[in-house]
Amino acid sequence: MKLLFPYIFERYLAKQIYAAFGFILFALVTLFLFFDTLSEIGSVKGGYTLPLALLHVLLKAPSRISEIIPIAGLIGSIYVFAMLASQSEFTILRIAGLDIKKGLMTLAKISIPLVIITLLISEFIGPYTEKLSDQIRMKALGTSYSSQFKTGVWVKDRLRDADGNGPVRPGVRYVNVGKIERDSQISDIRMYEFDDTYRLLSIRSAATGTFDQSGIWALKDVTETRFKETKQADPLNPVYSAETFKYQQVTLESEVTPQILSVLLVSPEKMSIISLGRFINHLQDNKQDIQRHAIAFWKKVTYPFTIFVMLALALPFAYLKVRAGGVGIKVFGGIMLGMSFQLFNSLFSNVGLLGSWPALLTALAPPLIYLMLAVVSLRWVSRT
Repeated sequence: MKLLFPYIFERYLAKQIYAAFGFILFALVTLFLFFDTLSEIGSVKGGYTLPLALLHVLLKAPSRISEIIPIAGLIGSIYVFAMLASQSEFTILRIAGLDIKKGLMTLAKISIPLVIITLLISEFIGPYTEKLSDQIRMKALGTSYSSQFKTGVWVKDRLRDADGNGPVRPGVRYVNVGKIERDSQISDIRMYEFDDTYRLLSIRSAATGTFDQSGIWALKDVTETRFKETKQADPLNPVYSAETFKYQQVTLESEVTPQILSVLLVSPEKMSIISLGRFINHLQDNKQDIQRHAIAFWKKVTYPFTIFVMLALALPFAYLKVRAGGVGIKVFGGIMLGMSFQLFNSLFSNVGLLGSWPALLTALAPPLIYLMLAVVSLRWVSRT
């Protein structure tokens, strides 16, 4: 504690903010989990009992926590600064030499543990518990990941030889997966292979498929139809012949891994930075649009900066006189301020996606705008 906060006033502010932050975070998470439980009760039936529904909701709590931490930090900090202002403690700190620059530097230090906690939850704990929660729910209800999609999950893959193996060659393979039963097993599989001029080469369907870590899919109960163009005198009137084969099992190489398939079923905002980076590379290799995932990636990367901005937005409330409003009004103002940031951040992401703006700019602009708002507010309240 002393290493990060060498000054007494820094340790005092840190203890006050962390205590208020913990209380606000607990209250907000409890509130959200209560509403999640009410929403989940309607799905309780058969093997999906109420205890399993409660476990499902609790396992989603880490993801909720990572989303709420910036808002909890803002509200908790506003409460602390409002209390310090009402008891004239912040006035004493200002007389002792606490200016705006030192105040912002102190808040930057206070945000470091919050950033570390947020990254641990959002990158490791949250994705794991979210995945475990979905598995428990699906197993109890007897559903699959992709049961919510009418046509399953579609993904683009690289074309190889006719047997599905060998080096990558010009062309493309489109893979459709009907159901994802577990991480390494899929069912209701269809594959469409095209050459570099987009002429259909083959259609392959399989009942089930299992993936091993060497990059090989083992497909069972496979039906394959191959198309071949016969030479004709008239090039504008091509004629194709088709041959159909059936196999008990076929092995083929593919860049479509279970991790990529699972990523397709999760919103980019709930993915980890590592998963987003890998999936963006996959999309770039297959010349697919990466805009939505790139925006989510940079929003994750700049998330620590967002937490500091939320704390900086609370500092102007310490300069407001007691007559400018009670603690309750200031906390309510902080809640409205936090909600406005969330709405503006989501709106800016959607506008950036529609306008194809640079992903880094789209992710960084909202916190930068609110940081400027915090600095302008600080200069204004410090002079009045």
